Order: sequence, then structure tokens, then C-alpha cells
Amino acid sequence: MSLHGDAVAVLSAWSPPTPEEEALRLEFLEHLRAHDDAMLRECVLGHLTATTAVLSHDGSQVLLTLHPKAKMWLPMGGHCEISDMSLADVALREAWEESGISGLELLPGPLALDRHEVWCHPPRSWHLDVEYAAVAPPGAEAVISDESLDLRWFPVDAIPELSDEATRRLAARGQAALSSGSRAFG
Repeated sequence: MSLHGDAVAVLSAWSPPTPEEEALRLEFLEHLRAHDDAMLRECVLGHLTATTAVLSHDGSQVLLTLHPKAKMWLPMGGHCEISDMSLADVALREAWEESGISGLELLPGPLALDRHEVWCHPPRSWHLDVEYAAVAPPGAEAVISDESLDLRWFPVDAIPELSDEATRRLAARGQAALSSGSRAFG
């Protein structure tokens, strides 16, 4: 299955927890139907991306990156690449690339959807973000990449003000999934 096909399958099967995310799910599926390149940054109107909240092994903390363009504390995430086979692959690859942590275990997902304006194609483009969570092994040490100004662990219930509600929601949903014993691809 192609990355595009995987995205259609994942979003078709996902049951959103809120009416707002159901509207986004339908919007994302329509975008996929309308654009063969919807998975790639070359899709000027907008493209699907994957974000991953990296949780500590016990789920008490989330690793956030100080994003150089947004100037906010955000989860790891980014663009799909042609070599990616699934949204889950994108989520795990981006989490590893931006955190430097090996052995991340992706929880079942997606956990959330978000749509936000970005700088890919000025004056306006959109990330249609499919969001996951991953668990770091005990004692994991993050390594700052070129894509980050800083990396820090924060308590899930004390994410800094210089963040957003989508980050808080994803971290809380990841923590709840981990607490319920959900494991996916590990």
C-alpha cells in the first residue's frame, strides 16, 4: 500500500473523540481524494504531516522541542517523505530524528488531528496534522537536532504557557493511552 493509501485507510478507520476532529477527518479525506500529492510538501494548498508526543517511559513527562519558526514548545513532527510507507512510519521517524532517542515505541493511533497554518508555501499553506504518541525507554536522553532551538521534558500536566492547546491535548491523550496499557508497534 502507498503512503497515500495508508493515510486514507487510517483516517477512514479512525473514530474521532470530538465533533471538531470528525470535521477535520472528513476534510483530510476530501483533501486526499482531491490531491494525489496530498502527502508531500509540494502540495501547495496543504499537505498531511505527522506529529508525535514523545512520553517518558512512565508517561509522566512529555519531550517538547522549542520550534525555531513557531517560537513555541511543540511535539516532534514534520513532513512525509517519499520513502515513508505509512503515517505511523512518519510519526516514528520524525520523533527519532528530532529527539535523538532510539527505541521509541509508538502507541496505537492516531490520537488526534489538527490543522494549522504554516510557512511552507507563502503566503499561506496548511499542515493537516495526524497526531500520535510514542514512549521513550527508561533513562532516555534527548539530543537536540538542527530542527530545534532546545529540547526539554515537561510534566504532562504542566506544559509551558509558550505552547498550544493541541500540544496539551495530544500529551494528555498519549498519557491516557499509555495508562490504559495500549501498545501498538513495539
